[in-house]
Amino acid sequence: MKQINLTTKITVYSYDECTDVEKKLIDAAKEATSNAYAPYSKFNVGAALLLENGQIITGNNQENAAYPSGLCAERTAVFYANAQYPEQKVEALAIAAFYDGDFTSDLTSPCGSCRQVLLEVESRYESDVRILMYNRKNEVFVADSMRSLMPLSFGKQAFDQKNQ
Repeated sequence: MKQINLTTKITVYSYDECTDVEKKLIDAAKEATSNAYAPYSKFNVGAALLLENGQIITGNNQENAAYPSGLCAERTAVFYANAQYPEQKVEALAIAAFYDGDFTSDLTSPCGSCRQVLLEVESRYESDVRILMYNRKNEVFVADSMRSLMPLSFGKQAFDQKNQ
């Protein structure tokens, strides 16, 4: 028998330690929470993508009474960016969540479906996406890639016939 240990490196910054570009991205994610449609959960999530050309694309969660018909903030932003700017790789993603009158006290990380989509973005552009997760304590939790948050992931390698 063999054991494999997997570790994930998360760096924690204060908001003030972030670069100006990171602050702009986080602020865009925070602002995007105000446009979320979350009448059921009251959990407003905002996401902001930084594209290679410097453009910031935002998204927010859109709930629906028929639960599976809604969409998370991260996927809303990614799908819009891919539809409008298909040649622009995603360099970073910031996430913020607002609940019960304030931003959440802990980090909000992407759900499993969003992680899978973001893994595909990394694969599509052959480039890591830096993930910044904000909380109301002005902490920013940073992962260097989506792959680092989901190390045993399913991706295009499953379809590579050479590995079969």
